[in-house]
Amino acid sequence: MERLRAVEREGLKTNIPAFAPGDTVRVMVRVREGEKERLQAFEGICIARRGGGINETFTVRKISAGVGVERIFPLHAPLIAEIGLMRKGRVRRAKLYFLRRLAGKAARIREKRGVAQAATAATATEQQEQSEK
Repeated sequence: MERLRAVEREGLKTNIPAFAPGDTVRVMVRVREGEKERLQAFEGICIARRGGGINETFTVRKISAGVGVERIFPLHAPLIAEIGLMRKGRVRRAKLYFLRRLAGKAARIREKRGVAQAATAATATEQQEQSEK
């Protein structure tokens, strides 16, 4: 049993930001097309997190061309290059499935005050550091 936990610990990612349901996240997904590999952004609202350890997953929902699209990502999967926190949302639920039946302005989530500016500033400095490399 201890060996299994040790193998599990090796597969855990460490560069994951602290995000919760209600937060807007940008997931950079590795997409393979033949021999080439590229990164594709999937940006939306995290509506759920479940599981723990290596089995943890999160669901991201976005509206694309007027149609709601949801995608479930394993948190520690190698297909995820990075997860960026865009906005912190102020919600009172752990699962935001009610957003599925809302449309337009009714589906908006309030933003946490004071936290979003810090997240945006951190993201801006990360982008600046990457552009310098």
